[in-house]
Amino acid sequence: MAFPTLTPTSTTSAITLPEDGVEADVVSTLAIGFYSTTAFLSGAASQVAYTHKRLGGDVLDIELTAKNVYNHYEEACLEYSYIVNLHQARNALGSALGSPTGSFDEKGALDDPSLNVALKYPKFQFDYAFKIADKFSTESVVGGTTPIHSASFDIEPLQQDYDLQARVEEIAAGPNPPSWASELGSGDKKYRIKIRQMFYVTPRQMWRFYGYYGGLNVVGNFHNYGQYADGSTFEVIPAWQNKLQAMAYEDHLYTRTSHYSYEIIDNKLRLFPMPDNVTCRTFWFRFSIDGGNQAFDEGDYDSGLNGVNNMNTMPMENLPYESINSIGKQWIRRFSLALSKETLGQIRGKFGGQIPIPGDNVTLNATDLLGQASAEQQALREELNKQLDEMLYSKLAETDKAMVDNADAIIGKTPLKIFVG
Repeated sequence: MAFPTLTPTSTTSAITLPEDGVEADVVSTLAIGFYSTTAFLSGAASQVAYTHKRLGGDVLDIELTAKNVYNHYEEACLEYSYIVNLHQARNALGSALGSPTGSFDEKGALDDPSLNVALKYPKFQFDYAFKIADKFSTESVVGGTTPIHSASFDIEPLQQDYDLQARVEEIAAGPNPPSWASELGSGDKKYRIKIRQMFYVTPRQMWRFYGYYGGLNVVGNFHNYGQYADGSTFEVIPAWQNKLQAMAYEDHLYTRTSHYSYEIIDNKLRLFPMPDNVTCRTFWFRFSIDGGNQAFDEGDYDSGLNGVNNMNTMPMENLPYESINSIGKQWIRRFSLALSKETLGQIRGKFGGQIPIPGDNVTLNATDLLGQASAEQQALREELNKQLDEMLYSKLAETDKAMVDNADAIIGKTPLKIFVG
């Protein structure tokens, strides 16, 4: 049986990638449309020629349109921006916490471009560390930002238990409420207090008898009278001994001369032993107000109530095309080419691998193209991430330290001239 003679109406593929792109056609064909500047349009149009040459369009038709390449180029720009912004978020998040964020449209553009920090160098104020330190400072009673208030109550003979929470609420509801009364809440929503310190003022005679009262730079000679009686012998001593002695006296007052001990459970105070002959009438305590055990920053001091709290809320737009340097643009060209290979492989794969022609078949390379495209995209992402990881600010500090150490080592080997006077 003889093969029939075919007379096709055209010997050219219906879909063929042209040799060059047209800038005027780019914007209307983009799926996302984030980039539309003149520089981007020129780059996208040039990518068509780059793809045509790299895929052998001069030898064999490429079943892609210029529209495919334009979109691949924009996707490559967006992918580059995504990876670089992730890197910068790692660099800057600690310093950006609490700062203002913004609203983004469906393309990732900020409603207020002035907030964009994608191209800004952060100020390293270690705010996150200070936030943590503030809370620890409060708990260790060495500072912090949590307001500490004080209140008092009178103890009664033969009354051992006292409700400090009720006492605070009683003071807040009094005729002359203190400034912290509003923080406590009202009605059924009253916040719990946290007791920070219990103390009472001892009589002045106790301080006189046990405490330091010598003149400047003198102290009683303890070897004559022990620790309980006055003495008549005094010695000149250095100032540091006065400081140590003052610390010892303070410890002594809390240990030897304390009238009571106590325990606090659920803001209920119990005195030991039960007070009988009350010599110290008023007890004082310091406390803070939990504010409902809020886990998130609120209040005047915490300006970040509605600000940046993680990577998602950082005001970072896609990188402007004009701010991507030659290194980035070459990465974009290569990644765009890999995307074009992937699309071409998917298109050719729909033909089942072969196309019948008179007297033979044409074998398509869909599998090869898809494999190459996947490997190239992965390699490009890994390459960029690796380079960016080496450029984290923490890594740069390590590099600077190594340079200084090496310079010191070199200088240490330099012979020093002996000066002869």
